[in-house]
Amino acid sequence: MKIEHTPIPDILVVELDRFGDARGFFMETWNAREFGALGIDATFVQDNHSRSQKHVLRGLHYQLCQAQGKLVRVASGEIWDVAVDLRRSSPSFGRWVGVKLEAAVPRAMWIPPGFAHGFLVLSGSADVLYKTTDYYAPEHERALLWNDPAIGIAWPLAGATPVLSERDRRAAPLARAETYA
Repeated sequence: MKIEHTPIPDILVVELDRFGDARGFFMETWNAREFGALGIDATFVQDNHSRSQKHVLRGLHYQLCQAQGKLVRVASGEIWDVAVDLRRSSPSFGRWVGVKLEAAVPRAMWIPPGFAHGFLVLSGSADVLYKTTDYYAPEHERALLWNDPAIGIAWPLAGATPVLSERDRRAAPLARAETYA
């Protein structure tokens, strides 16, 4: 396993080791000791799996209370995975990191608590798996506007219109979003 640093030091990309032969492959996707040695010391309480079609954009989601750290990877297809720093005390407040995650390249993105998270499906469909450090709490869930010009995320849409939920269409821009201290 190797770590890839991003422009926001708290966001990490982990290159996972995949061992294959004629039968298929084996890949360890979480090991507390190994990930801890890379600087990811997390206790996960929930695993999630979503399947989405091309151009579906999910996010940018976060929970004010019960903030979730997420370890995100793709089991099939490919996505553009994005995290936005919502910690007002952080020097990177309001900045974002985007990383292409795909099943063909075994990588995972670590997003600690305090960030909004979202992704855009680039392939025909994608299965996204992510572990969280706290439980889903709908009463604390918030959404940050995916295309807020104050943030300026460069979504790789190539002229396509994203498929959004009603909640994501109505999400708050950064100037009005509830954020972390």
